[in-house]
Amino acid sequence: MNRFKSNLTPYFFIMPAVILLGIFSFLPILVSLVISFTDMNLSGLANWSQISFIGFDNFVQLFQDDVFLKSMGNTFIYVIIGVPLAVISSFVIALLLKLVSDWMSTTFRVIYYVPSVTNIVAIAVVWSFLYNQEYGLFNYLLSLVNFDAIPWLEDPFIAKLSLIAMAVWKSNGVSMLIFLAALQSIPNMYYEAADIDGANRWQKLFKITLPSMSFATFFVVVTTLIGWLQFFEEPFVMTEGGPLNGTNSLALFIYQEGFQYSEFGYGAAASFVLFIIIILATLLQFKLRKSEDN
Repeated sequence: MNRFKSNLTPYFFIMPAVILLGIFSFLPILVSLVISFTDMNLSGLANWSQISFIGFDNFVQLFQDDVFLKSMGNTFIYVIIGVPLAVISSFVIALLLKLVSDWMSTTFRVIYYVPSVTNIVAIAVVWSFLYNQEYGLFNYLLSLVNFDAIPWLEDPFIAKLSLIAMAVWKSNGVSMLIFLAALQSIPNMYYEAADIDGANRWQKLFKITLPSMSFATFFVVVTTLIGWLQFFEEPFVMTEGGPLNGTNSLALFIYQEGFQYSEFGYGAAASFVLFIIIILATLLQFKLRKSEDN
């Protein structure tokens, strides 16, 4: 009996977390999957008898919807440009902080981390003023060197780049701390041995630093990729998906269909497509990681 209790004890400790995970993660995914096969809308929510099962019609309609396809294309652009920029810039900042003195490292660590914990609405308001085509700081600085004003949020392609720049700046803090912790965990004797062998800084970077922090890099890349696939707050607050759906993302499209237009079945189908994309991207990352280890 005592052995049975001791074997059962760990499950009592993890049970609250498992229950919360099931209620707030797995259950919504299951409900979203069921709703995606229906034509559920606002009237159906009020009267369930008006909800009809329509099979894969929502999914077929999605891939015939120009707005959805454009949102998917925008999301891939965000990922292709934003993820490398976010990872590389965070690593460079961490590397520089490791090279400076302790008090300077601590000061700039706080400076770079603050945007990550700052409310996105406040950040978006400030950056909207910076991006203003007529009165913004960026165009004012360009005017000092006789450059024409740039439509930071008015041109579809430039607006995407503008949102990416702001998102990279905001997200650097957390990844920078992870990289910095990984850098500080590398034993100094590796670098001392490399100095004795006559290795230069680039050789130490590629032969010691990067291989020693491969797991941290893998974790940052996976979490950053998932975050950028769910790119939502920046276009929602600053551009509302415009101009001409040029900054719309999959997450914003789901919000628009589900909560603005009350097409819950259609929005749920779009959310499940995004869910599958995230799962496939994560599995691909783990597959690449496993092949590198072998």
